[in-house]
Amino acid sequence: NLLAGRAFKYVCHPLVHTELGKKFSLNDILQFGSLPEVFSLDPKDKPDYLRAYVDTYFREEIVAEQIVRKLKPFKNFLQIAAQMNGRILNLNRIAHDVGVDHSTVQNYFDVLEDTLIGFQLEPFEESLRKRQRKAAKFYYFDLGVTRALKRNLEVPIQSGTYEYGELFEQFLILEIKRLADYTKPDWRLSYLRTKDDAEIDLIIERPGMKRAAIEIKSTARIDGLKEPNLRSFSALASDLKNSESFILSQDPIGKKIEGIWCLPWQKGLTELGLVKS
Repeated sequence: NLLAGRAFKYVCHPLVHTELGKKFSLNDILQFGSLPEVFSLDPKDKPDYLRAYVDTYFREEIVAEQIVRKLKPFKNFLQIAAQMNGRILNLNRIAHDVGVDHSTVQNYFDVLEDTLIGFQLEPFEESLRKRQRKAAKFYYFDLGVTRALKRNLEVPIQSGTYEYGELFEQFLILEIKRLADYTKPDWRLSYLRTKDDAEIDLIIERPGMKRAAIEIKSTARIDGLKEPNLRSFSALASDLKNSESFILSQDPIGKKIEGIWCLPWQKGLTELGLVKS
């Protein structure tokens, strides 16, 4: 009912780690995502389910409802968007690869957001006007769906690889977005990258609280700020007004290094205010 005072919005995401409890397995989530049905299936059936989910949903829900009229370029776009998952979007290049124009690609991304298949992480900027001029990153709503579109569900994930790091980063960004949607809907998420490629993976603007600048690392050990990207994160985060800095990783030992909270990701979500202690 859209009459004033009677309209409520509820968003249901795939399962978060707090809902899974003892059933939570990071490796399983990185491999197959966290759609509820996945947890009722044998491991051998999960890839088939995710492939069918992608094909059936996109064909029947998006194309059949005439949200998108031409199936082939849209299906090609979905795969290319999966390859670009978590990266800064270059719409002109994607349009060239898909074989459509720039405005069609922008419309495709809008469709994915409108149908809750993905979301765009906007670049951070103090000025909203300037923020709208810069390119966003795009994330699919589930890791299993992303891997199904990339056609690598049968490839086991391996800790320490580039793919593992990408999946872990997407996992945490999705987890933060889901928890924020459920408990902190006024929070705003963004990322920051400078012209010289220094980057903050995630910035959370929290009304009434300091901004949170977050670096996400899949490593099981944070010894110090020796890596160049960690040093650049430290320098960039220190210039962010009214903020506190976090490195979230799989290191089980929390510590503070040069003013940055280096925390196990579960504890980090609690310190951010997304999970009750």
